[in-house]
Amino acid sequence: MNLLIKNGRVVDPSQGLDDSLDLLVENGLIKEVGKGLIAPAGVETLDAGGSYVVPGLIDMHVHLRDPGLEYKEDILSGSRAAVAGGFTSIACMPNTKPVIDNKAVAGYIIARAREVGLCNVFPVGSLTAGSGGERLAEMGELKEAGCVAVSDDGKPVCSAELMRRALEYARGMDIPVISHSEELSLVGEGVMNEGFTSTELGLKGIPRVAEDIATARDVMLAEYTNSPIHIAHVSTRGALRIIRNAKLRGVRVTCETAPHYFTLTDDAVRGYNTNARMNPPLREADDVAAVREGLQDGTIDAIATDHAPHHNDEKDVEFNVALNGIIGLETSLPLSLALVEQGVLSISQLIDRMSFRPAHILNLGRGTLAVGAPADITVIDPSVEWVVEADKLASKSKNSPWLGHTMKGVAVATVVGGKLVFKR
Repeated sequence: MNLLIKNGRVVDPSQGLDDSLDLLVENGLIKEVGKGLIAPAGVETLDAGGSYVVPGLIDMHVHLRDPGLEYKEDILSGSRAAVAGGFTSIACMPNTKPVIDNKAVAGYIIARAREVGLCNVFPVGSLTAGSGGERLAEMGELKEAGCVAVSDDGKPVCSAELMRRALEYARGMDIPVISHSEELSLVGEGVMNEGFTSTELGLKGIPRVAEDIATARDVMLAEYTNSPIHIAHVSTRGALRIIRNAKLRGVRVTCETAPHYFTLTDDAVRGYNTNARMNPPLREADDVAAVREGLQDGTIDAIATDHAPHHNDEKDVEFNVALNGIIGLETSLPLSLALVEQGVLSISQLIDRMSFRPAHILNLGRGTLAVGAPADITVIDPSVEWVVEADKLASKSKNSPWLGHTMKGVAVATVVGGKLVFKR
């Protein structure tokens, strides 16, 4: 499909672009970016007046539940949710059934995503065999099969020795390690952040130091081995302080956060709202402020959703037994655009953290509108207001703390490989 996108505000941090420009797509690639472009014969035109035209958004932390848990989500429904949210590429975590720890499972995901034909789906392979934390998975096989990173996300690697070896092997294979940093001995039976609210509600708490200690260990191992490491879903001021200081020392560490960590506090749990139960848990106001500061000063490299769909039967239960996680693919963009409206980030900084830097961390060769690049493009209207309604969400699961809330900003068109796969 050939396409001319006209009259939009093109924002591309990879090239320092922020201007009213047209963009021509031919044969799946960016052909030309400039003013006053005229559509060649037979080329469809999309008017992007009043909208941002940006490199396709990239979510580097998604749970698709496929294979094995398709009643929560599958590659088709997850891809539909992704493109509706403006994401052209997503990286799916390995805690499926079976786990993505071999070439066959990784190959199935890639083939099924290609068959669905909506967004780019990049599997993340398991760091250890079966995500069991006892021996390393075959990283070389996983990379050869198309995995873009390795992780035991959902579980920490408890053995420091095993994490050390993982970092050393991964460095030699040039595949990123994504760490779920959590000290389980401090977590115990905790179900929410330890603090005033947990005490008031009578719920067992998880101290923020459980995240801080594990982050410190993994950063120190990365420094010792001179290996890159990416810390997933950062939620505490202590973890951010550790990462910020490590970056100043030249440690090869990157990190991500999710919209719920810069938007909600643990007060959202009041009423025993299971859609506010997640891991890491929602923290206190000081942590939310620290996450916003970390986004502003560049300590946090990426905004990811940690999209974690669960069936209603797994959430409509007592808080103590509800499963952790919320969906996020369709609400991430408006929640993140609020940072621009509030002056926390510029629109260019936001796109950097939602496209260019995730692409760089995972070595995807995307996140840019440079001529010759794959034509993955998101068109965003920041002024549209809409209500989050369960029956209008593309995801199979509806476990969102924002049901019934009004959002501002939306993807009005999503283009993947030059193909218009979503238009609102």
